[in-house]
Amino acid sequence: MVSLTFNYVIMKTITHILSITFILFSLFSCQSPDHIFQENENDWFTEGDASWHYDNEELIGNVSDGSGFVMTNKTYKDFVLNLEFFPDSSINSGIFIRCKDYEINPFDCYELNIWDLHPKQEYRTGSLVMRSNPLAWVETIDKWNGFEIVCEGNSIMAWVNGDLTVDIQDTSLSEGHIGLQAAELGQIKFRKVEIRPVK
Repeated sequence: MVSLTFNYVIMKTITHILSITFILFSLFSCQSPDHIFQENENDWFTEGDASWHYDNEELIGNVSDGSGFVMTNKTYKDFVLNLEFFPDSSINSGIFIRCKDYEINPFDCYELNIWDLHPKQEYRTGSLVMRSNPLAWVETIDKWNGFEIVCEGNSIMAWVNGDLTVDIQDTSLSEGHIGLQAAELGQIKFRKVEIRPVK
């Protein structure tokens, strides 16, 4: 009986290690990163009420009312997206992925929110709006932060400053555009926006 239990534990451990190894292999077998939302490139566009400009290799969005965004012309399916962001205390921002059309909303895109002080805290920074509350609460106001998003098939995972905030399976959207938002009031900065398509 002890032998059977020991063998079971060993097999479970091996299975777990193999699963982690497969995930790491999938991530590290990605292609070289593409830099998106680069200054003076024509593969992205702006829309809406926010003003966007570059300063010191930072993409800066300012808004006093309404909402605006930048968006890729190209669509992406399975990828690892890394970027850094710097929100002030009043901005409502977010990262929109797999958007069906050239517009942003939490129904036709997956919206990963950037807004620590959201009136509905289940939609605060790190949440996948309308789909998943944040698994960890992170503080991001007035400093540079890291966002990593991994989309592979129906799996969507996200980390903010190394903390896992999203880990869901969802079949709603399989491919689409990527957008960055500036809404309501304030300023948001983005830099080092890199995407690696997953093989």
